[in-house]
Amino acid sequence: MTDATNPDIRRIDTGPRMSDAVVYNGMVWLAGQVGTPGKSVAEQTADALAEVDALLEKAGSDRSRILQAIIWLADMADFAEMNSVWDKWVVPGHTPARATGEAKLASPEYRVEVIVTAAVKP
Repeated sequence: MTDATNPDIRRIDTGPRMSDAVVYNGMVWLAGQVGTPGKSVAEQTADALAEVDALLEKAGSDRSRILQAIIWLADMADFAEMNSVWDKWVVPGHTPARATGEAKLASPEYRVEVIVTAAVKP
């Protein structure tokens, strides 16, 4: 969706509160992606990363072009479990700048949330 008042800004999967992604000036910002509530941290991480892949594709990017990732965990005790999935997913040699922290997420059933910023393909 192109913003009528700002035609150089493209919003992806726009809702009344937020867009899942926003593309501007060769960059894409993704909203936080979460997995299916009730699943393990590893499964929720895999789900969230699959959503990241899908949104990056819609934006004209991919995981090799991620510049920064911010990962929120409901409990830092789940750091190793989340990383077991992340480390298999991330592109070797193209790892982004990353921060991971503990936060109270939108619902107690969510264990992990992934937020990324990436460059679009030229």
